[in-house]
Amino acid sequence: MAYLQSQRDQPGTQREYETIFIVRPDADSDRLHEINQRIRQVIEAGSGQLMRVENWGKRKLAYEIKKSSRGIYLYWRYLSPPNLISEVERNLRLIDQVIRFMTVKVDENVDPNARPSDFSDERFAAAATTIPDEEDIALGRAPIEHRDYDDDDDDDDDDTGDASDDADDKEGV
Repeated sequence: MAYLQSQRDQPGTQREYETIFIVRPDADSDRLHEINQRIRQVIEAGSGQLMRVENWGKRKLAYEIKKSSRGIYLYWRYLSPPNLISEVERNLRLIDQVIRFMTVKVDENVDPNARPSDFSDERFAAAATTIPDEEDIALGRAPIEHRDYDDDDDDDDDDTGDASDDADDKEGV
């Protein structure tokens, strides 16, 4: 039987939380999948409900943490009872690849059946894929399939530097 953690908690409701954790930059997709699977099992075993899981990619840290200046950011949004947060954070603390984590309460007294979820197994699997960061792409260290040659000015042309492209732009074609 579920117990109330606070006088404000209404029966049949849960709290909404966001957890962001940073994984070492050298972690591969298999290791990320293992970490994600472990946290997912903890949340689901504690009668929590996943709402969203995202991989924000490899980013530069504001300061060096455990001799790492970069890290892979993972974002989790979920509904759970308040006592589950300590178990999620305990598991994150035990994983050597996780260098930082933070959990924030977003909302309380949320009806789990009324809250829409955009969580799916495809999105969960996509959260385990590692993509190169902007620095690796700019320096040419990224694999070819991850390089973006579009100049992102929404005119549907690639910025290849051909003289014919420049001539077409000047003619208004």
